[in-house]
Amino acid sequence: MANKADTIISTLITRSRKPLLDEWLARQATMAGSGAIAADGDVKEYCTRFLAELDTGLAAGEVGDIRGAGWSGMRELLEEVSRSRAGKGFTPSETASFVFSLKAPLFALVQREAGDNAARLADELQSATTLLDTLGLYTVEVFQKAREEVIARQQEEMLELSTPVVRLWEGIVAVPLIGTLDSNRTQVVMENLLQEIVSAGAQIAIIDITGVPTVDTLVAQHLLKTVSAARLMGADCIISGIRPQIAQTIVHLGVDLSVTSKASMSGALELALKRIGKAVVERKARPAAEVS
Repeated sequence: MANKADTIISTLITRSRKPLLDEWLARQATMAGSGAIAADGDVKEYCTRFLAELDTGLAAGEVGDIRGAGWSGMRELLEEVSRSRAGKGFTPSETASFVFSLKAPLFALVQREAGDNAARLADELQSATTLLDTLGLYTVEVFQKAREEVIARQQEEMLELSTPVVRLWEGIVAVPLIGTLDSNRTQVVMENLLQEIVSAGAQIAIIDITGVPTVDTLVAQHLLKTVSAARLMGADCIISGIRPQIAQTIVHLGVDLSVTSKASMSGALELALKRIGKAVVERKARPAAEVS
């Protein structure tokens, strides 16, 4: 394999940078997913920087080994490209094509330069293939990590949105739960609830599980943890929204929730108001004549 001393790739980039860049951009525009790639306004800048960093890396390190200091600029560029495209919704294939689409125009230059020297042509093509494959794989690896970070952040945001804590009355807060209650979500619920108890100076916390489809032993344990945490902050808890099916399930499981419960949110709010010395009183409608 050609090494940094005798490979012609760097020479070809220096000599034919403009036509190589133009052909590379044209190929990216005609590959699968070209619509998304064409919409990437930074693609020309990225390609220009890539060729510059490729030249720098070839002058400093072995072909195919991009872990050295000479390739630091290239690694930073590929990380920038991958994270940018991950954030814009590009697919892994579209992201990898940024590097792999350079193969055809670069191979054509190598073939013209090597001429009839078959041994040299094979050696140079192997060097170029190894280099671009290594860079392409690095791009995909960074893209995958970036996508995982995006997904994790979105999951955290969805958890925050799905566990709001609302103030129903002075001294009364409520957490309406919808969906499955797992360990991660329980932690978010507890954090949000405890913060709101402190912020509002709440004496009563209502945990409404009307939107929780099923309650098993694990969900019951999560509820108990949330109730215990609220009690440690000085707030009594009321669980509302326990449907007949859920009540039967809890009885069959032998789980002792050890907490006051109500069938509905309205019932829980009425009880909470009584505990803080308030009451809901019905008022007779005023005659129309008095209203006017």
